[in-house]
Amino acid sequence: MPILTILIAWPAVTGLLLLVVPQLRAWAREFAIGASVVELALVVALVAAFDRSQAGAIQFSEIHSWIPQIGASWALGVNGIGLSLIVLSALLVPIVIAAGWKEDDAAPRRAQYLGLVLVSESFMVGIFAARDVFLFYVLFEAMLIPLYFLIGSFGGQQRRYAAVKFLIYSLVGGLVMLVAVIALYFQGPGGDHAFLTMNLTGLTFDPWVGRLLFLGFFVAFAIKAPLVPVHTWLPSVAESARVGTTTLLVAILDKVGTFGMLTLCLTLFPAASRWAAPFIIVLAVISVLYGAFAAIGQDNMYRLVAFTSVSHFGMIVLGIFAFRQTSIEGATFYMVSHGLSTGALFLMVGFLEARHGTVSVKAFGGLQKVVPVLAGTFLIVGLSALALPGMSPFASEIMVFIGAYPAAKVATIVAILGVVLAALYILLTYQKLFTGPTPKAMESTKDLNLRERLVVWPLIVAMLVLGIVPALALDYLKGPSAGIVAIVSQEAGK
Repeated sequence: MPILTILIAWPAVTGLLLLVVPQLRAWAREFAIGASVVELALVVALVAAFDRSQAGAIQFSEIHSWIPQIGASWALGVNGIGLSLIVLSALLVPIVIAAGWKEDDAAPRRAQYLGLVLVSESFMVGIFAARDVFLFYVLFEAMLIPLYFLIGSFGGQQRRYAAVKFLIYSLVGGLVMLVAVIALYFQGPGGDHAFLTMNLTGLTFDPWVGRLLFLGFFVAFAIKAPLVPVHTWLPSVAESARVGTTTLLVAILDKVGTFGMLTLCLTLFPAASRWAAPFIIVLAVISVLYGAFAAIGQDNMYRLVAFTSVSHFGMIVLGIFAFRQTSIEGATFYMVSHGLSTGALFLMVGFLEARHGTVSVKAFGGLQKVVPVLAGTFLIVGLSALALPGMSPFASEIMVFIGAYPAAKVATIVAILGVVLAALYILLTYQKLFTGPTPKAMESTKDLNLRERLVVWPLIVAMLVLGIVPALALDYLKGPSAGIVAIVSQEAGK
C-alpha cells in the first residue's frame, strides 16, 4: 500500500473539500479535526510498521516516473529523521486546530483557514518524505501558496505586509535553489530518474561547481531555517499572523530548512559542505547570540518567542556543520524538541492574548496569584525552552555542544553563552508576567480551561518522556545521522 502517498493525499483532499464545498463550512472545525486525527492515526500505523533497527535505511519506498523528459520522479521514502518530523507534523496539526476552536470567525472564513492548514500539512509530509530533488523543490515552492494566504488573510493589522515579506524572502531563496536544481540536472547522470537522491549521492563535481550548487541549496534553506542575516521575515510574521499559523510555521515548517541542509546539502555536496562549514558555523554562533539578545529586548511576546527560535536554530545549524555523529544526532533531536517546546510556548502566548487582547509584556503582572495553573504551565513550557535538565531540549542541546566541541571549540564555547541568555529572557519574562502586584485589569483573568490544558499538556508530557528516555527518539535518529557522517567523513578522507 502506498502509505506515504496516502499520507500526502488525505490532508490535501480534505483541505480542498473544506475550501470548495459550501455545505461543509458549518462543520468546518469538526471536519478538520476529524481529518487531522485520521492523519495522526495513519502516521501511528506508519511508525508501528517502521523497522527501528533499520532506521538509517529508506523505508516505505515508492518510485514512479513523473516527468520522464527531465527524469523527474514521484519518489517517496523515509528514514528515521523524515519519520520523526512527519510524526511531529501529524501531532501538532490537530493540537493547533483544537487551540483555535473558539476563534470567532464566520463559517466561510473558518473553513478557509482550516482548509489551508490541512493543505499545508500535506506539503509538510511530502517534503519530509521526498526522495527526488525536483519533487522536493516543487513541494518546497508550492508550500508557499497556502502559507501566504494563511499569513496574509488571518491575523493582525500588519498581516499583509508580513505575508509579502515572507513571500519575497521565500521566492528569492526558491529562485536560487531552482538555478541549482537545473544545474544539478546537467551535472548528474541523467536518465529516467535523474533527480533521485540515491543516484546523485556520491557524484564528484568540479570544486567550484560543487560549491556553487551547494550555495544554491543552502541559501534557500538558511532563509527557511531561519539563520541570521536572512531571518527578519520571522519576527514580522510571528507578530502579525494568527497564533496557529505561527505555531505551525516555527514548530514544523522551518524545519524544512535544517532538514534540507542535512539530507541534500551534506549528502549531495559533502566537499562543499566542508569548505563552507567554518563560515556557516560563524553564522550559527551569531544567530545564537543575536537571537538571544534580541529576545531579551522584546516587549511583544510573539516577537520574543520568534527571536528565541532564531537562537535555537543557530544551535541546530552548529550541530549539523560540526559533522560529528553526536552533534548531528543532537541537532536532529533538537529539531523535534524545538517543535514541541516552541509550539507550546506560542500556544501559551496565544492563550494570554485571548484573555486580554494584548501580547505586550508590560501590560501583564501578578498573574501567578490569579491563574496558578496557567502560570505553572507557562513556567514549565518556558523552562523547557531554556533546556531544563529532564526535558528533551536539554538532552538535544547538550548533545550538540558535546558533539560540536572537538570540531569547533571556540564556536561551541561562545554558543554556550546562549544557554545563559535563554535563562534571562525566559525567567525575566515570567517574572514580569506572573509575579509582583496584580494590576486591577488582571484580577478577573480566567485560568486554563479543560480544552487549553488538553492542548498544551500533551506537548509537556512528550518533552518530559523524551527528556527522561531520549532513546525513544534517538533510536530513530542514530542510524540516519551515522549515514550522513559517513558520507561527509568519506569525502574528508579523499
